[in-house]
Amino acid sequence: MEFISTEIPDVMIVRGKRFPDDRGFFSELYKEKAFSDKNIPHFVQDNMSESKAGVVRGLHWQVEPFGQGKLVTCITGSIIDVAVDVRPESAHYGKHVAVTLDSREAIALWVPVGFAHGFQALEDGTRVFYKVTNYWSKESERALNPLDPALGINWSQKEFILSKKDAEAPNFDSIVH
Repeated sequence: MEFISTEIPDVMIVRGKRFPDDRGFFSELYKEKAFSDKNIPHFVQDNMSESKAGVVRGLHWQVEPFGQGKLVTCITGSIIDVAVDVRPESAHYGKHVAVTLDSREAIALWVPVGFAHGFQALEDGTRVFYKVTNYWSKESERALNPLDPALGINWSQKEFILSKKDAEAPNFDSIVH
């Protein structure tokens, strides 16, 4: 496995190995030792969502003691995956990383604790699989409006389908930690 730093070094692209043959391919998406060697915490739960083109899910994060790191993989279709640094003490506070994840590649995005995470489906039937390092806690969950112009996120699709919760989430300048 290869761990590739992004513009925000704590957020990493994880490139697994892919072994194609005439039947299709086999991929390694997660190897505990490789993640442990990078000091990435143990995962406690796996989640999956399916979305149609244009759906934006997020931007969500959890505050301590239920902070949640995520390893995000697109297993069908493609997404623009976004991580926004919401750590007030960080030199990258308010900045984001956006990566295209595509089911035809063996890559994932590691989103550590302290980052709001969201994605936009680029195709109908897009499935996203992600591992998390902590359990969901309603009291610890926070959200940002993914369409807040101050964030400068260049969502690929211009048609946005949002949940009511995400559409009504606060803009970055009014978040409370």
